[in-house]
Amino acid sequence: MIPTRALYHHAARITLFSRASCSLCADAKQVLSRVWDRQPFEYQEIDVMKDRKWAVYEFDVPVIHVESNQNGSKETSMAAPKLMHRFSPEQVEDLLKKLGK
Repeated sequence: MIPTRALYHHAARITLFSRASCSLCADAKQVLSRVWDRQPFEYQEIDVMKDRKWAVYEFDVPVIHVESNQNGSKETSMAAPKLMHRFSPEQVEDLLKKLGK
């Protein structure tokens, strides 16, 4: 899953908070890839060890924030709906559906 300019036209944005050498993060990327195949979204990945603003997730990765892309902001918020650690494609799709309502 590589972000391209075309992705910025999607209604939803998912931010994955991860770190290097994290097997759960690799699993989360596969889940998000399967979801993207059925329901494309804008994707951003943040390494919590490099961006200390998100150090709160240092021991909780992977975490995803699911947000609306309608407001034009590219910044993710702590108030965004989240899924942590292990999550299924169905759980991600449910959050995307709730966002669209």
